[in-house]
This record gives sequence, structure tokens and C-alpha cells, in this order.
Amino acid sequence: MATTTKIALIGNPNCGKSSLFNHLTGLNQKIGNFPGVTVDKKMGQCILVEPVNAEIIDLPGTYSLYPKSQDEKVVLDLLLQKNESNYPDAIVVVVDASNLNRNLLLFTQLKELEIPLILALNMLDIAENHGIKINIELLKKELCVPIIGINARSGAGTDRLKAAMLNTTSKSTSVAYFEKLPLQHDVVNKIKSEFKLNNDYQALLYAHHFASLSFLTADEKSKIENWVVETNFNSLSFQAKETVGRYEIINQQLKNAVVNNQNIKIKDRFSSKIDKILTHSFGGYVIFFALLFIIFQAVFAWASVPMEWIDLGVSKLNSFIVSILPASPLVDLLTQGLISGLGGILIFIPQIAILFAFISLLEESGYMARVMFIMDKLMRKFGLNGKSVVPLISGVACAVPAIMATRNIDNLKERLITLFVTPLMSCSARIPVFTVLIALLVPSKPILGIFNLQGMALMSLYFLGFLAAIGSAKVLQLILKSKEKSYFIMELPDYKIPRWKNVGYTILEKVKAFVLEAGKIIIAISVILWVLASYGPSNAVEKAIEKAKTQAISTHLNTAETENLIAAYKLEASYAGHFGKFIEPSIKPLGFDWKIGIALITSFAAREVFIGTMSTIYSIGADNEDEKTIIQRMRAEKNPETNAITYTPALAASLIIFYLFAMQCMSTLAVVYRETKSWKWPVIQFVYMTGLAYVSSFLVYNLLK
Repeated sequence: MATTTKIALIGNPNCGKSSLFNHLTGLNQKIGNFPGVTVDKKMGQCILVEPVNAEIIDLPGTYSLYPKSQDEKVVLDLLLQKNESNYPDAIVVVVDASNLNRNLLLFTQLKELEIPLILALNMLDIAENHGIKINIELLKKELCVPIIGINARSGAGTDRLKAAMLNTTSKSTSVAYFEKLPLQHDVVNKIKSEFKLNNDYQALLYAHHFASLSFLTADEKSKIENWVVETNFNSLSFQAKETVGRYEIINQQLKNAVVNNQNIKIKDRFSSKIDKILTHSFGGYVIFFALLFIIFQAVFAWASVPMEWIDLGVSKLNSFIVSILPASPLVDLLTQGLISGLGGILIFIPQIAILFAFISLLEESGYMARVMFIMDKLMRKFGLNGKSVVPLISGVACAVPAIMATRNIDNLKERLITLFVTPLMSCSARIPVFTVLIALLVPSKPILGIFNLQGMALMSLYFLGFLAAIGSAKVLQLILKSKEKSYFIMELPDYKIPRWKNVGYTILEKVKAFVLEAGKIIIAISVILWVLASYGPSNAVEKAIEKAKTQAISTHLNTAETENLIAAYKLEASYAGHFGKFIEPSIKPLGFDWKIGIALITSFAAREVFIGTMSTIYSIGADNEDEKTIIQRMRAEKNPETNAITYTPALAASLIIFYLFAMQCMSTLAVVYRETKSWKWPVIQFVYMTGLAYVSSFLVYNLLK
């Protein structure tokens, strides 16, 4: 029978841990959340040797077991809660060989917990380029653990690492770091006795971090707090002594095992030369915004052909189904409801894939860290810091993981401001809405032969969302008061050539999540909407059909015009039509009619549902051979009262602005609640963004009409 062992990957940020995870697990990955928190938990299956499997857990990057951010606290929580189902049987500590001294601080702390360890020595090639030579055999004797040299980017050494995982079944040999450090204290014995712990260092970490350990009850935290006071335990003082003591031991152990050639000048490294350009006080911003411009041009230009193929394919599929099946409500549900609604999302896969590809390339290359560095000075003027850039840029993909990413921000005030304004950044779910409405508003024509006008319009919307985000952040900075000091300290990784395999994993993972998560909602809403749009109270629909036929005869309409008139009257008399009419007075000042009102309500589940809803509404009663795309249908839509084009530039612009600012996503509100542990922030956020969207949309519509 197959057996499974749990292996955790732990290491400092930018040590190559995630690249190693991708090599070990391939496509056998799944994303979840750690119990009780919203930090991503990446897990994957790896076959060590038949029939032994390993479940690999990729833990958030951390510098030590004295966490500063929420992400780092997750690692500590897991390691101190030994009864937890995710507790690892062994740990692979991934370290950067070019910065071994700093990376080993975390290793020595993990060693103290007496968990079986393997040291994965990554970036040996970079270390050699820096003049660093490591004697691995001598280092093994010093640290008393298996050490495997790997290249996480190419996958070299992973077979030897798997063999080491297979053999690491018992406790690794203990190195007495703890006894050599002046850290014994009366509080340790009290905690060990109360919680039945066998490990001194584990008890000491309880004393340091009891207030933030999620698995402790309020009574248990109160007990530890009392003991800390009774025994005069000074956490900061002990932490400082421990850190100094550990580095003394680490330096001694590396003295003979590591040789550093001082003749190589670090300042002449390739990364340092490039940084002079990319982090320049003026040029750095120009290059960054030029990259953003290229990204948004690509999202429109490169995706246009595959989008047309998908759109045409969905239309052909609908026509084929109609041609081979007899007319029935079930066929109408399938073609006008399910396929039309889902097709409105599938068409945007190329754009989503291109967007995530660029974001992944920026992260893989090491450039994203430089963006954080150069943006820190600008962000601070608005109550944010450099680390806020990651959530804001991630918000371009999806607000949910972006808000989770605020856990990296140490300062509470800056974290609250960041998670509050992040949804104002235009996420990938808005792309379907923007694409359709921009096509109605902006002609598709090149500028200077290379720039796409619609791509420039899309970038301007993202820029407008960014301005709204930092403007809102400035307001919050003035409202929220905090005495907590803010620091921005981070390590800039060396530049690397992105690994296409890792970029591919990211694209596949994100697109799959986008389609599956949105698809579930769209299928459900499309079915419900088709029913609501096809049936009405009492015999209202039948009366509407008769009224339409009478009008068609009196006005001498042809067959096609008669069918369209019947479809319009039927939709208006349906349950969906009644609901849209009910809310129409509140949205009419924005230029919206009752059909758009239906889409506004349904898209609160997820913004992209707007297109699925419009696809369903404009498919009701369409000719069986009609292969028009949703854009063509909306462009041809006319106001039944005035017979004028419905989607005028003023209406399209008003709708774009509404979706740019409105909080049309339940998932985002839910994750803000989970992050803040209060409904206060999501409610304020919803009211603020909805009000901003309504007022802005009203102004735009009335200025342009």
C-alpha cells in the first residue's frame, strides 16, 4: 500500500523555495488556506519512490521564528501546534548559498525544535560568482544534518533531495545551540509542565508569542501572561541575546566550511549595474510605467485573434445545437442560458493568461522587488509603504489574494489602508466588462502604426483606478491615527532569467481558478436568469406576446422584426423584467435601463457575471441562425421608446466608470471581513465604493450626454 509523508518547505523570502516546490510537485498542486487564516497554503504530491508519496507543503517565506508579518506568524503557528493535521514529518530548509550566514539563523531555530531537517543548499552557482566556496562535507559535520546541493531553477539535485527525504524518518542529530545560549528561564519550566511539552525551545517560543498563537485559548494565554509577569521574562531582551548568540555560533561553524574570496567586488555585479538604471530616482518610474503601458497594449493586441476564435466557436456551437435538436425550452436553456452565459467568460481567457504571464515574469525576474523599492517614497506620502505595491499590483489580477498579501505589511495602520483601497485597482474580473464597453466606446484603430487605441483606453482605466486608490489612501491617512512607527526593510534579490515552466504553472493555476470559480457562479446565475427572463407572473408573458403580434401586424413588420419585438415584450413582462423595472428609477440618473439593472444585481456575485448576464438577456428570442457576438448585439440594441441606439458613448462611459469604482464582489468583502475580524471595514468599504461609483457615473453621464 502507498504511504504518504508530510514534508514542509521553509526558508527566507527569495531563497528559491517556490521554484523547488514546482519542480517537486509539477502539476499535482492545490491551493487552500491554513485553518483559521486566509494565507495561501500551497500543497502538492511528489513520488519519492514507489509506493512512498510525499505531500509537500510550501510555507510562506520567513526570516526567523520571531515573526513580524501575518505570513510569518502562520509558520510559527504550524510548528508549535504538534497535534495539527498539517504538522510535517520532516522539514526541508531551503537556503541561499550566497547569503548563508543570514539564512542559517532560521535553520538553527528549527534545529532547536528537534524536527527532522534537510538543508537544501540553493544558488551555489551565484555563490561561486560572488567568490564564495562552500565545503559541503565539512558543513554537514558542523551542522549534523543531511545537506543537498540543488538548483531550484533548473531542478538539478531534486532526485538526491527526494532520496534524502525518504531517509529522513527519525530525529536529526541534535546540536546543542540551546545550552550554549543564555536563555534558560523559570517561565520555560512552567510552560513545559502545563502544556506537557518536551522541548525547551518550544516552551520559550510560547512565552515569546503566546498572544498571537491561534491555537491557544483565552485562559491559556492568560496563564502564560501571568507567568511571564511573575518570572520577570523580558521577551525583547531575550530575543536580542538569542539572535546575537546564534550568529556567534553560526560564524564559528562557517569559519572553516566557507571561504569568501574578498578580491571579487560585489558592487561590480551585474545586478548592481542594472539597479543603477531600474531604481533611478526618475528613470525608474519612467521604465516602470512604460512596462505597464506595454502590458496593457499586449492584453488587447495579442489576445484579439484567439478571442475572436473563441467567440465565433461559441456562436457556431449554439447554432449547431439548435440545428440538430428540436425546439424546446430545454434547448433554449442550453443555448440561450448556459452556453451564452459561460461563453461570455471563456472568451476572456487569452487576456487573463497574458496579464498573469506578465505579472509572473516581473516576479520571476526579480524586478517586482525593485518596484517596491522605488515606490516606497511615493507610497509613504499617501499613508502606504513600498510593501503596499505588491497588494496593489496583485489587485490587478484579483483583489482576494491581493488583500491576503497585505499580511506582509508590519504596520497595522498601513495594512488597513492598503486592504481598504486595494479593490479600487481594476482586477482581471473587470477585464470582460471593460473589453466589451471599450469596444462600444473606442474604435479599434492603431496610433503611430503600433499603439492600439483600445489598449490605451484600458491602461487609462487602470491608471484612474490607481489614482482613486492612492487618493482614498490619503484620506484614510488623515482619518486614522496611529503612533506605531513604519519601516521599509527588504532584500533585493539578484536578477534572474525567468523560468518558463514556473511562468506556465502560474498562468495555468490562475486561469483555471478564474474560469472554474467564475464558471460555477455563472452557470447557476445563467440558469436562474434564463428562467426569470422566460417566465412571468400569471399570464403576463402570454399577454405581452399577443400585444407584440398585434403591434407587428398594425405596423407591417416583417418576420425577423416581429420576432425581435416579441422577444423584447416577452423579456419586459418576465420576472426579470419586473425586477429590472423596480430598480430602474434609482439607476436612471446614470443612464441605465432596467436590462442593465438586472446585470448590476447579478454581477454583485462576481463582476464578470455582467457579461454572462448581458449574453443571456440578448440571446433571449434571438434568431436560431444568429451568430452575432455579444458586442454586436449590444451595439445594435435600441431604446424601444425613442428607437435610438441604447449604448451611446455617454452610457458606455457611465457604465465603465461605475464598474471601475463599485464594490461588485462578495468574495472581496468576505476576505476583508476575515482579515479584519470585523464587519466594520467591509461595510464602510462597500458604502464608500458604491457611493464613489454612483456619484462618478452620474457626473460622467450628465457631462457627456
